[in-house]
Amino acid sequence: MTVNVRWLWWLGGLLLLAWLLNALSPILMPFAIASVLAYMGDPLADRLEARGVGRTMSVVLVFSGLSLFSLLMFLITLPLLLDQMQLLVQRLYALVGWLQETALPGLRGFLDLPEQAQPIDTAKEAISKHWDAAGGIFVYVWQKISGSSVAVMTWVANITLIPVVTFYLLRDWDVMMAAIRKLLPRSHEALYVDIARQCDEILGAFARGQFLVMLSLGAIYTVGLFILGLDLALVLGLAAGMASIVPYLGFIVGIAASGLAAYFQFDLSWQLLGVAVVFGIGQLLESLYLTPSLVGDKIGLHPVMVIFAILAGGQLFGFLGILLALPVASVMKVMAGYLHDAYLRSEWYQEGGEIPLVLEDEDED
Repeated sequence: MTVNVRWLWWLGGLLLLAWLLNALSPILMPFAIASVLAYMGDPLADRLEARGVGRTMSVVLVFSGLSLFSLLMFLITLPLLLDQMQLLVQRLYALVGWLQETALPGLRGFLDLPEQAQPIDTAKEAISKHWDAAGGIFVYVWQKISGSSVAVMTWVANITLIPVVTFYLLRDWDVMMAAIRKLLPRSHEALYVDIARQCDEILGAFARGQFLVMLSLGAIYTVGLFILGLDLALVLGLAAGMASIVPYLGFIVGIAASGLAAYFQFDLSWQLLGVAVVFGIGQLLESLYLTPSLVGDKIGLHPVMVIFAILAGGQLFGFLGILLALPVASVMKVMAGYLHDAYLRSEWYQEGGEIPLVLEDEDED
């Protein structure tokens, strides 16, 4: 098989894979989430197995621990989130009223603009219409979801599949990796294994390390805002922690949203300075301790690359694309490094001869 035909086969395979991902995206979400959970839990199972515990028992222990932790977090945070989402809706309603009654009239007076109809009245009425009922945002979302029995059944089935698929993937993870390695061409096995090792280092650093960083920052921000007495401490702290998946985004989003919430709750007072102190401490801990110790310098993904990968994945494949965006970006980064090295060693690059490291002065003999 010639090189050109081989490349055509590779291109056709990639196009077919992209088409399948797009076509099967509605049912692939639980499998993608389960794969991420199994990938994150496999090192723990391997450590238990190295200490003499059987693979199945190791998986049962890891799976039970992750399940118990998730259940406790759900039971603890759900009631608080329900209350704080209702409070958030009230704060948004108050914000709309402040914009209409204070901010916009003051801006028109400053710019000497004529009076006009208030378009915010419509938004205010819409918020009141949808959110004054008990249950708030969750009742509204549930009504949208429950409008179709098929959608509800699909949603329940997907949620149920996640722990089942996670358990089986986690139990057979090493077997699947060994089977994939046996399928590699013998002449290129070492190269492919080296690429997979580098990808695993990047993915492991990001998937496990960044998750712990996000969790730690969410806890720091939540506790700090709670000490300040901010009513929306849990919602804002968790949102800022989740946004920390992109460097500095959690800090920017968190301090802006928390500062605005503190202004409407406390007006201009020391709590605004306290918000800045909380997020400043969180940012210092992230830069000096959390990221160096939990993530390290292996990931190497530029913040712009992270943002583009997430947006592109969501645009192309929806939520499944968001889940796969960073793993694919990590693999592409490793592949780009190998292609760069291959280009520097190629005859195409060396065709003009060696490039001198130091350019000589034209006046010198």
